[in-house]
Amino acid sequence: MKYRRPTDKKEDRLAFGVYPTVSLADARAKRDEAKKLIAQGIDPKAEKKGAHVGAKGKHTFEKVARDWHASNKRWSEDHGNRIMRSLEHYIFPHIGRLDISTLRTSQLLAPIKTVDTDGKHDIAQRLQQRVTSIMRYAVQNDILESNPANDMAGALSTVKAKHHPALSHERLPEFLTRLSRYHGRLITRIAVELTLLTFVRSSELRFARWEEFDLENAVWKIPATRKAIEGVKFSERGMKMKTEHIVPLSRQAVTLFKSLRELSGDCEVMFPNDHDPQKVMSESTVNNALRGMGYDTKTEVCGHGFRTMARGAMGESGLWNDDAIERQLSHVERKNVRAAYIHTSKHLDERRLMVQWWADYLDANREKHITPYDFAKKRRK
Repeated sequence: MKYRRPTDKKEDRLAFGVYPTVSLADARAKRDEAKKLIAQGIDPKAEKKGAHVGAKGKHTFEKVARDWHASNKRWSEDHGNRIMRSLEHYIFPHIGRLDISTLRTSQLLAPIKTVDTDGKHDIAQRLQQRVTSIMRYAVQNDILESNPANDMAGALSTVKAKHHPALSHERLPEFLTRLSRYHGRLITRIAVELTLLTFVRSSELRFARWEEFDLENAVWKIPATRKAIEGVKFSERGMKMKTEHIVPLSRQAVTLFKSLRELSGDCEVMFPNDHDPQKVMSESTVNNALRGMGYDTKTEVCGHGFRTMARGAMGESGLWNDDAIERQLSHVERKNVRAAYIHTSKHLDERRLMVQWWADYLDANREKHITPYDFAKKRRK
């Protein structure tokens, strides 16, 4: 069969065996398989050679990938399982049995590009990162001399960051009025209020345990990871940044947490499920409440949008250091010297004042709207 190599577009030939040793049906099947590989950007002759070497050698891509996976001891069991499932589903069927030393950039990229073309851009980005890490592991362990996966950079679709809908501060009085009239479960209303006051991420609040709180000193220490709750997916999640995060609490937040303690009783978790107190409230609880209040959570406001609202108001006030705001949001850039300062100092004293200012600003908007700047100006007098 004549074909053009995907790598350099030069013409080549591929033989499938001699008739009658290889039947016409088998030859056609091999031809169809070769065409599939070419469509994926894989040279079928190189793939065939790599498979033969891989069958004899010990360094197949799958073998090295599993060794890399086993070497990552810091992953939670659930996270590790998700990574392996993605490799088994998207990558191993295409290049798993090939000798890793024969793999070129185009071969590594081909199955990932297929996922990207299918519109699964986030999955494709993660697969690219994982394949690159696997090949780096091979270099670090003297299996390879260089990493061809590095040249995959820029090959996938650029996906615009998703912006979570958030209300403008002009609509705060309306929102706070609707929240005060919410007639659902009290524990749900408290969850919405605490999400607004603390502006932490959904999983950070939803999976919180009472042992993380020191209400006397108005401090919440969110751990990097938590003890998993049996039967509750992702309950081991702590901080997104995988390091402990200290959250100072406003007086208003402390009052709500104390009320919540009375509602949740002896439960280890703060937001027990309505049907099973050993589990936690649904991840959609806050957004369901917002929809019940009359908001479109795709276009007007969602729980994650509270972070945007708080960030915007604190920035507009002109009172607060940008580093302190970013630290409070746990947006920690760890790749520069400035980030190292943020992480070390934690700006805790300033952040205490900042979260109290935000809570007081919300209270000031319960009657009528006031801008963050004007409220800050009043506080300066």
